[in-house]
Amino acid sequence: MVSAANASASNAQALENPESQTGARIDIAQVSHQFAQLPVLSDVSLQVQPGEFVALLGPSGCGKSTLLRLVAGLEPPRSGHITQDGQPITRPDPSRIVVFQDPTLFPWRTVRDNVALGLQARKVPKAQHARVDEALALVGLSEFADSYPHQLSGGMAQRAALARALVNEPQLLILDEPLGKLDSLTRLTMQAELLKLWQRAGFSVLLVTHDVEEALFLANRVVVFSDRPARTVAELAVDLPYPRHRTQPRFVELRQQALRHLGLGDAT
Repeated sequence: MVSAANASASNAQALENPESQTGARIDIAQVSHQFAQLPVLSDVSLQVQPGEFVALLGPSGCGKSTLLRLVAGLEPPRSGHITQDGQPITRPDPSRIVVFQDPTLFPWRTVRDNVALGLQARKVPKAQHARVDEALALVGLSEFADSYPHQLSGGMAQRAALARALVNEPQLLILDEPLGKLDSLTRLTMQAELLKLWQRAGFSVLLVTHDVEEALFLANRVVVFSDRPARTVAELAVDLPYPRHRTQPRFVELRQQALRHLGLGDAT
């Protein structure tokens, strides 16, 4: 495994307002997993520090999304351990929220009711539902609170999905290609919006993406995986301040490094 030097120091510098961080610490220790006889993860070890933004890159189908499912507590690993703040992850928990590529909004519910779904499921008193309006304001959807999903653009629907996650005040936001179905211009806009949300709220983030530039634009640290069964082949500390620009020489250098680790050196 190729580790980035002084990664911890770079990560700490990149985070805004470190004293206000409320994110979870995630420890993934020697995790291997398989489906039937098909190995998908091989001896993966990884840490996410409180308030850190970590992006996972790797070939399609290598096991990145499977790792997210294990961290979310949707199933246990075949071997190894995953903990949150020192406690074993054995099941889903509201402190860890997953946002998928498909917003999965209920078409018969308004935007406000979709965002409130988690609070309703947990039987949170209505007096606390002001958090719904706060979350909608954070993602810029206050004016569309009473609209229905079919009245939203793709980017707005994904913002609603993010608001549904944020209303639960997660310590860890787990993002599985959340911008993958958006057009290129909307995707760039949503990357900037996601970055602002993370900087305001201070949660930890674990992102799966196939977009190298997206990973480098958003994350403090980028972890590159091999083909299936996934193993860690490189960790790149993104030692650039925010806001980042894709034309910065260091950004271009990191992009070339990531592509080489992915076996795409000729694509630079």
